[in-house]
Formats: sequence, C-alpha cells, structure tokens
Amino acid sequence: MPLVQPSIPVPQWLGTLLLAFLGAQTCIWLHTPIPWMLGPLIVTATASMAGAPTYSLPLMRKFGQATIGLSLGLYFTPDMVALIGRLWWAIALAIVWSLAMGYLCGLWLYRMNKQRNPDLQRSTTYFSGAIGGASEMTQLAERMGGRADWVASAHSLRVLLVTITIPFAMQWGQFNGHAMWQNSPVAFEPLGLAGLIVLSGLSVALLLRFHSANPWFLGSLAVGIAVTALGQSWTSIPSALSQAAQMFIGISLGVQFTPRFLRTAPHWLASVGLSTLSMMGLSVLFSWLLALAIDLPTATLVLGTAPGGMAEMTITAKVLQLGVPIVTAFQVSRLVAILMLVGPIYSWWVAPNNEATTSPG
Repeated sequence: MPLVQPSIPVPQWLGTLLLAFLGAQTCIWLHTPIPWMLGPLIVTATASMAGAPTYSLPLMRKFGQATIGLSLGLYFTPDMVALIGRLWWAIALAIVWSLAMGYLCGLWLYRMNKQRNPDLQRSTTYFSGAIGGASEMTQLAERMGGRADWVASAHSLRVLLVTITIPFAMQWGQFNGHAMWQNSPVAFEPLGLAGLIVLSGLSVALLLRFHSANPWFLGSLAVGIAVTALGQSWTSIPSALSQAAQMFIGISLGVQFTPRFLRTAPHWLASVGLSTLSMMGLSVLFSWLLALAIDLPTATLVLGTAPGGMAEMTITAKVLQLGVPIVTAFQVSRLVAILMLVGPIYSWWVAPNNEATTSPG
C-alpha cells in the first residue's frame, strides 16, 4: 500500500512546504514575531491569492493542533491551576463580553450589507460575527439558511487580520515574557513524550467519538493539563516539533485565501475587515479595564480576549511568554461557551426578533 494516497498532489504539497519554510526563515532574518507561524501564513496566503497551486494536507493542521495543545498543557502547574480557579468570574465576564461583541458585530454587518444584498439573511451576519470556530459557525449558518461561503470568508479574514496584527503590535509595544510565566526547565525525555502521545491519542479518539469541536487541540491540551496539574514533569516538547506545528497551522490558514476568496463580495469583505479591527480595539479596551481589577498584564488579557483563533492566540502567548495558561483558559472557555450558546441564542431570540422587524405591516 503506498505511503502517500494518489489523490494528494505531491508536487504542490512539497512546493508549499518549501515556500512556507522559506517564509519562516525570512521572518527569522527580519526578526518578526512568531516567525514559524506568520512567515508560512503570509507567503502561502499571498501565493494562494495570486493563483499559485498551494496545498495543505488536513493531517498537517491536526498534527499542529495536537502538538500545540500538548505543549500548552505543560504550562498548567498546580499554582497556575489555582490562579485560574480564582479568575472564574473574569473568564465568565469575558465570555459575556465576547457574546455581546459578536452579536453587535453581526448586527452591524447586516445593516451595512442589507441594502446592497436584499436577499441577505440575518443568520449569515449573526454567525459571521460570532467569535467561534470557523467550521462550526459555517455549519450553523448553513443550517439556519445563511450563506456558508460568506460566513467562512468572514471567519478566515477575521483570523488572518488578528493573527497578523496582534503579534506585531505586541512586538512594537515590547510586550514579552514575565518571570511569573516562566516554567522551570524540564529536560526532553523520549519515553515521557511517548507516554504523552499515547494518552493524547486516546483523548483525541474519545473526543472524535463524541463529535467534539477541535478534538485534536482540546484532547492533547487536556492530557498536558492533567499530567502537569498533578505535579508531574514527564518531558519538554522539542523546539523543532513546536516549530513544525506552527508552520503547519500557518500553512493551513494561508491556503484558504484563494482567488475565489478575493471575488467574494468585496463590500462584504471590507465590512468584515472594518468590524474585525473595531473588535480588536474594543478587546484592548476591555482587557485594560479588566487588568485594573485582577492585577494581570494587559497584554496577557488582550491575547485571552482577542477575537482570533484559539490556536493562533495561544501560540502567540507561548512564543512571547505572555501567560500561556491564562490565555488558554480564556480562549478555551470562550470557545466552549460560544459553541454551546450561539445556536440557542439565534433560535430563541435573534431569529424571532428579526422576523418581527422584517414582517410587513
């Protein structure tokens, strides 16, 4: 049996990997933040929009998510878990803030685009504004009668803008590691890594069986947290493995930006871009106010509340040493809450109110 399935365009895949590697090396040379993720993301997105035949294996993103999830879990020492437990009210407040911000963003998108697109459904803009997983929001929108392609493009653009903007802003503002976020050095132990991989595989398989969102990331994260929170230090994650994971995640995001993406209703994409920049600004303001109340670095809370992808924001926190456990706790809690709540909120409140306001007479 061949190791590579015939349906995989091997030359395109290898060419994309080479391009991504060169992009990472260029970013390292330029001293840009998060070079192993941003370099591949920028060059593959640019090449894809130019019509170049880029390709990302689905397994690459899964590997990247699992590796990053596991490495983040190793930051959850008993002291960090206790700290996060004391911050439950701040995490809950951030969830409410995200739900409100996503709702207002969706309402603004509706009002900005309805006149140009009379057939535009509220479900399209509502799920485009919700700060949740792109695939889950797209599926929900389609189920509720929305345009899946518009929702997918909105989330892709949102994640791209946040992923590129925030790391550069952090570097420009010289926000970097704090002593309280530094883990004690742990040596690499092959047997320890093998044990974590086996447990992560079982955890991921369990989440896949129950059709969980982001099973590769959350399953591995859960294993890392469980082991570390019990005071165990089995191994560290080799830097080469972490860099490969970041590169794969950057590639998987970059290849989404095809020429077809650019042709997707330019006015719609412009309004999504403007709303994303507004959400980032509001998130910074919210984080600054929250930092006054809980005495944590504003930069850490910005990453925890930013309307970006969970994997991308936690990678930024890891590389810049900006409170990985705090950022992860905020991002994961928000994702779970939004996946549980946005559907019922739309069915019970948004849709009935929209029908009432649009019905004749």
